[in-house]
Amino acid sequence: MNKKTIYVLGILGITTISLLACFVYIQSGESARSDAKTKIEYVIGVSQPNLHEPWQVLMNEELRNEVMKHNNIRVIYTDAAQSTDQQVEDIETLQKYGIDLLIVSVEDSSALTPVISKLYKDIPVIVLGRGVEGYNYTLYIGSDHYFIGSMAAESAIKLLGDKGGDIIEIQGLANALQAEERSKGFRETIQKERNIQITEHLVANWQRDKAEDELTRLLKQKDNPPELIYAHNDAMALGAYRAIESLQYDGVKIIGSDGVNKPKGGLQLVKEGTIDTTFITPTGGKQAVQYALDILEKNAEIPKKIILRNHEVTTNNYEQYINEEEKIVDSPTNDGQVVLGFAQVGSESQWRAAHTTSIVTAAEEAGVQLILKNANNNQTKQIEIIRSFIEQDVDIIAFSPKVEHGWEEVLQEAKDAGIPVILSDREIKVNDPSLWASFIGSDFVEEGRRAARWLVNDMETSDEEVQIIELEGTQNSAPAVDRKQGFKEVIQDFPNYKIIESLPGDFTLNKGKKMMEQALQSYGQEIDVVYAHNDDMAMGAIEAIENYGLKPGTDIKIISIDATIKAFKALSTGKLNFTVECNPLLGPQIMQAAKDLKEGKEIPMKIITSEETFTQEEAKKEMKKRSY
Repeated sequence: MNKKTIYVLGILGITTISLLACFVYIQSGESARSDAKTKIEYVIGVSQPNLHEPWQVLMNEELRNEVMKHNNIRVIYTDAAQSTDQQVEDIETLQKYGIDLLIVSVEDSSALTPVISKLYKDIPVIVLGRGVEGYNYTLYIGSDHYFIGSMAAESAIKLLGDKGGDIIEIQGLANALQAEERSKGFRETIQKERNIQITEHLVANWQRDKAEDELTRLLKQKDNPPELIYAHNDAMALGAYRAIESLQYDGVKIIGSDGVNKPKGGLQLVKEGTIDTTFITPTGGKQAVQYALDILEKNAEIPKKIILRNHEVTTNNYEQYINEEEKIVDSPTNDGQVVLGFAQVGSESQWRAAHTTSIVTAAEEAGVQLILKNANNNQTKQIEIIRSFIEQDVDIIAFSPKVEHGWEEVLQEAKDAGIPVILSDREIKVNDPSLWASFIGSDFVEEGRRAARWLVNDMETSDEEVQIIELEGTQNSAPAVDRKQGFKEVIQDFPNYKIIESLPGDFTLNKGKKMMEQALQSYGQEIDVVYAHNDDMAMGAIEAIENYGLKPGTDIKIISIDATIKAFKALSTGKLNFTVECNPLLGPQIMQAAKDLKEGKEIPMKIITSEETFTQEEAKKEMKKRSY
């Protein structure tokens, strides 16, 4: 459905209809309200799991406020009233209405994933706030729920101090991906502490009253209360407080999450001393409408995931946070040219060359003054380059880190100098996540998963052993670590798929060839599959296999990651079997982030690029479009 003429009924432009069992309303933009007849170009459906949870209410308000700014869209909202079956029906009905795009927030990830995957084949889908399984959607906007759980655990460790203690965890919906991820992040961090243990967990479906009832029932069966309660959202944290209060227990610490600044929302609960800690969890409502229009109007390249930053709020920093928020909102725009210092990791591959070119070109087009220096795959030199940018007092620093560790000192220096840092294409491991403003790049774990999913589906073997050689990238670099992890996650469910050896190829063709020659000397024709962490190593493996007298792509299947023009040529000739795209064209997003940071805006914690996969059959069509 593209161009539409829709008549706006009623003075307010909002009509209540009873076409569904749940509540439905239709909203148009500001200009559409004042016209008797308005041309509507797009109709967007919004499916909400409920509109009573404060966080969901805030999301809906942000969506509606942003919609009012656009006069060419009509939005149909539905509220499933916390019924998964109703939300499935809502989505199916919205599709029958002929919507152009769906924005959906889910509670039950397991039940909604197949519904959303099916719809995604026909129209764009934005998943908002709480995720679904897999990659069958256009864009996800929300938080890193594993990270929220880990942050909550760090907060618990601080609250409990040296004495430690027992914790009860109150989880969200049992089948909700976000509940699983928050729990995993919390538990994996707590497990490192010898004097702290999670003794019990409850499932309260995100509901205050259920949390209160279930916790009251549990505590009545115990001799003593826990030292701390971690609830996956603030509503359940409030329920926990009421249970503790009714049983007249003192001194129990409570951590929630969501941080809505409304009555009985997390910020107010912290301010009142009802709970000890919450985490600001942005809803992404405003961004969802903006990206929906970009998708429909094909205005820009759309990322796959927008991960919004969370903030820890306690009784000690509540007022400070409000002041900071007001300062960010009211800060004037700085019209001066942005000066960006970029410390490139090296020139190790064709992918890296395309990445560098994208940055240079995007800076010219955006009017950003770029100072680009190459570290030639040397971390010490890369740190020296970053320090030189600090001395030059650039506005923004960006870099592609060689490895994950060893950056705390220099990034603390940048933070102390007031210079925000953007990570490009590779992540780092630091204790203080505020040392960097945003990561822009790929989901390396998912790339590994996608490579493995293709393999287990393509081989179609139930019992026969499949022997795999893994050619790894630079040791301790984020893409090497994560691509290995994602691949392993999938094949561990298939015991006949075995990685017989993992060899370091350093992301280079020559090293990949050398390691493959070594593997062939050891295993010869026993090798069934080569999984290379990038195209260059795969090309080296192809040369080694041909020199050995075997036929790459036939005698030994080869999987790679990057999807550069080299890979497409190898796919088209049958020497490569499958490649997973890793988009190097990050320049435009880096320049936009740099501009936003200079203007004082808070930008997403992570911007994950949208990427595809390619088989031999798909390569010939795509090769003509490939520019790198």
